[in-house]
Amino acid sequence: MNGITPSNVKRRGKKANPRKHRSVFLPGEDQPDMGAMKRFSTLFSSFRGKISKDRTGKEPDLPASRELSSVEEKAKEQRYASGQFFFEYLVVVRPKKTKDGIYEPQIIYQFPKKDGMVRFQKEEEEKTLKALTLFCFPEGVNWAPLTEYPSETFSFVLTDVDGTRKNGYCRRLLPDGKGARLPEAYCIISNLACFGLFSKIFDEVEQRRKISMAMIYPFMQSLRESAFPAPGHTVNIKSFIPERGTEIISLTRPTDSWLEHVDFRTLFKCLSDEEVLQVFAATVLERRIIFIADELGTLSQVIHAVAVFLYPFIWQHTLISIVPEILIDVVMAPTPYLLGVQKSLADQATDQTELLVVDLSEGRKETFIKSMGDEDTILPHKLKDEIKQALSAKNENSSLEELNQVVPEAFLPFFIKTVGHFSKYIVRNGKDQRGEFQRTNFCKAIESKSTRRFVKKFVQTQMFDLFVQEMEQRPASQDGTGFFDKKIAEYHKKMREKAKKH
Repeated sequence: MNGITPSNVKRRGKKANPRKHRSVFLPGEDQPDMGAMKRFSTLFSSFRGKISKDRTGKEPDLPASRELSSVEEKAKEQRYASGQFFFEYLVVVRPKKTKDGIYEPQIIYQFPKKDGMVRFQKEEEEKTLKALTLFCFPEGVNWAPLTEYPSETFSFVLTDVDGTRKNGYCRRLLPDGKGARLPEAYCIISNLACFGLFSKIFDEVEQRRKISMAMIYPFMQSLRESAFPAPGHTVNIKSFIPERGTEIISLTRPTDSWLEHVDFRTLFKCLSDEEVLQVFAATVLERRIIFIADELGTLSQVIHAVAVFLYPFIWQHTLISIVPEILIDVVMAPTPYLLGVQKSLADQATDQTELLVVDLSEGRKETFIKSMGDEDTILPHKLKDEIKQALSAKNENSSLEELNQVVPEAFLPFFIKTVGHFSKYIVRNGKDQRGEFQRTNFCKAIESKSTRRFVKKFVQTQMFDLFVQEMEQRPASQDGTGFFDKKIAEYHKKMREKAKKH
């Protein structure tokens, strides 16, 4: 886990609201290439360096995990390496009072314990785990015992220097008890991106925590030994709870794996369709964008929904859905970013220029605190209207499944109509030769002046550049076989059938 970098996160709670659960995801295949995200490792290394070495808390009297024999552990690590394990480990984080009288988040439990690591591996692991505490409690040290605190679920992504992704899923809750007490966070680290499943897992964790801390770990052990289901499939976990006996918990993975880590409902609750399109326009040209909100989940879900709008392209720059207070200086970076900033830190984030600042909080005076001023003119007018028309198929009561159908069908055709002819302009000198993209001819082929004007800007983005590089490098035998290729073919087929009817 050397040089791991934060990519995404989520955050905090207030008085008794219904539970918020939010997520993290970058679009693409199950494990997309994170590309330029690697460069953020330097920043994260600096972040980890700020964490004092004396912050490791003592192990509390919590149930110990069953030790596995070397043969069992090796077999299970092989299963995990093949992508079958649900998660790598679970940590419990709780604010603890320091000698200075402030509360700092510290890891009080890790399951399972990792043994057999050499010294440098252990040191790197400890640094990363310490850093995780600030993603579980990104507000910093401003904590005190509470009497009311709504549980909420959020997530973040860490990216290694080699592009490997680790997803963090977190639920913060206030343990049952009397009087003021401190919240605690349960954080699962996994190579797998599926927020819906992990949110349901946390529902089970929370139920068990209300009974006893000891009830959590047998359930997590059973989960860790279970195979992660393929898209559209279900895995059944046996679980025992006193007074209820043994139960079967069914965990079903959505069929569309590229949407399983996103919930569009929060985005369309916070922003109008017109506002969403202005954010999309700024995102597609890779600008600096900051989202402001009180709730961690709101920030996280909105940012990851915006990133999915770009599919089949992938955001290649800094993306942190919840910026920990210790990392707030990242807003000064001159390069593109998507950042989620808590309302309490808004003043430190909005004094920048040449960026879009989006206020998602309820009761706001205006949505766009800062803007470049051209966001509503970036997209070709006709195509923008088509997206709005497609989005009108949803309503405020649309389910997650309905939105997962409507939203991609609104935004994907935009890229089909603007750059869907890309394959015609990748020229190969031989069947097995690397292709070469004819950019000038590609742009000239667009008849609409407004569309051509937009595409000339879009082809200069890093997301388009890396997409084209992948298309140039893939074998000629794979041309036309990708997801985007198939959607383009479906669109043209539909247009031909429509023309025949008229």
